[in-house]
Amino acid sequence: MMSDETRTEETEVTEAEGAEQAAEATPEDAILRLEAEKEEMRGQLLRTLADLDNTRKRAQKEVSDARVYAIEKFAADLLSVSDNLARALAALPDEDRGALSEAGKNLLNGIEMTEKELHTALARNGVTVIAALPGDAFDPNLHQAVANVPSPQANGTIHDVFQSGWKIGDRVLRAAMVAVSAGSTN
Repeated sequence: MMSDETRTEETEVTEAEGAEQAAEATPEDAILRLEAEKEEMRGQLLRTLADLDNTRKRAQKEVSDARVYAIEKFAADLLSVSDNLARALAALPDEDRGALSEAGKNLLNGIEMTEKELHTALARNGVTVIAALPGDAFDPNLHQAVANVPSPQANGTIHDVFQSGWKIGDRVLRAAMVAVSAGSTN
């Protein structure tokens, strides 16, 4: 173990050697050494500023994503409500609508308005329907193929839509369930 006196003596010797080297160095050497230190510090400063800028951009993106996707789970839960309203409306064929009583027509109108209002509220919050119509090209990023059926439509196009798809921002919330055409069979 080193005593305090020994440490003090070593420190004084090291400082004295540094002073001697500085005295022996020419002014040009000192300038070069200081220039090198300056460039090293400049590089460190630039790296620190770049890291700070990257952190700021990453934080802004996270805040933006949080705003857009904050209701993702809630919106996904509401999709079953939309599906049930659509099934209720599809259960009554168009030709039977004219035969409804006044109360039945009011009930049907109420269901239609509820579905429309739900879709409007979802759209206002960035949740939109994925377009999937018969004849459209099948996109595995947006559509989920649940059947491959022969049809007169071109191979690889949508033949029928079983359930609508939804997206929030650029993310697919639920893919549209579709039957894909296998082309005509001879």
